[in-house]
Amino acid sequence: MENMETLSETLHLDSHLSLEDMPDLNLYMDQVIQLFERHFGDTKRNEDEKILTKTMINNYAKGKLFFPVNNKKYSKEHLILISMIYQMKGAISINDVKTTLNQLNEKVTDENAFDLQDFYGYYLQMTARNAEKFETDIQDHHKQVTKTIRELGDKDENYLEQLMLIAVFTNMSNYYRRAAEKLVDQLGTDQETN
Repeated sequence: MENMETLSETLHLDSHLSLEDMPDLNLYMDQVIQLFERHFGDTKRNEDEKILTKTMINNYAKGKLFFPVNNKKYSKEHLILISMIYQMKGAISINDVKTTLNQLNEKVTDENAFDLQDFYGYYLQMTARNAEKFETDIQDHHKQVTKTIRELGDKDENYLEQLMLIAVFTNMSNYYRRAAEKLVDQLGTDQETN
């Protein structure tokens, strides 16, 4: 079985779109797609997977997941929102992403009311800390699973270790997804009452 350090390296936990990676000039859709492919391409499960497509961006725009573009060009603020959409859509539904970003879009379009770049910078700091914590957590899970499976004394030890790790990882993922969904539900209720 692959060790957890190697697994962690293959996940490319440091893949993100930093503020420095985003140009100060507005981009056309094809340029946005290229930028995302460059920065998130290593995270694809296989070569056929697409990070971002024209259809996805158009659907996000039609669904009002981000504020309208100007002259078919995407600003740095659009790139930030698309990056957040990209990260969230892997765990929660597009409707939940929309609910989550609705008020943020309003804040961004209200002149000088909110600095999205500062907010995103803090978000990136949190993701870096989360990556470090994740690496420690998967090492801890691996040690515990290995110990437990070895005590079973089964000849299919390698398979059982992988099975248990998959079960543990998906279980943790479900905890975080459910917590996020509860927060989205509260956010949706809060938005309805305002």
